[in-house]
Amino acid sequence: MKISNEIFFEEVERLLGEGLEAEFLLRGFSMRPLLRDGRDRVIVAPCTAEDPLEGEVYLFRYRGRHFLHRLHRIEGEELVMRGDGNYRLEERCKATDLVARLRCVRRPSGKVIDCSSRSWRTKSAIWCALPAIVRRVILGVLRRVKKLTGTKGN
Repeated sequence: MKISNEIFFEEVERLLGEGLEAEFLLRGFSMRPLLRDGRDRVIVAPCTAEDPLEGEVYLFRYRGRHFLHRLHRIEGEELVMRGDGNYRLEERCKATDLVARLRCVRRPSGKVIDCSSRSWRTKSAIWCALPAIVRRVILGVLRRVKKLTGTKGN
């Protein structure tokens, strides 16, 4: 059964409002290569608008939709969000638009990756530190490999 994103994220926000975590299958390519469309499940936890941290991944509201992107930088009252797979696009929101913080990733194998682990933080930092042109080339290669192999996700 398929439900609308609006109804789905309304329920996610309800659970988070009760202090619970939510787990769901990742859809979209904007967070590749670290998060993979249709393969990885993400576990998000409630967060407060008081202390957003650069480099963390958040579920947030933007123009009536929900996105799971990394906090790229803070400019005064605005948070500049960017998907890891987006080397040009960014969204700007307020801390009050944050819904949850990415806590864990569950791979198809069942392996759970803690997003506060040194390994995750190191991979994230390396990816984000790469020049845009290098990320663009890597993402292009991944797209071509996916197309040639017919695999789902990244």
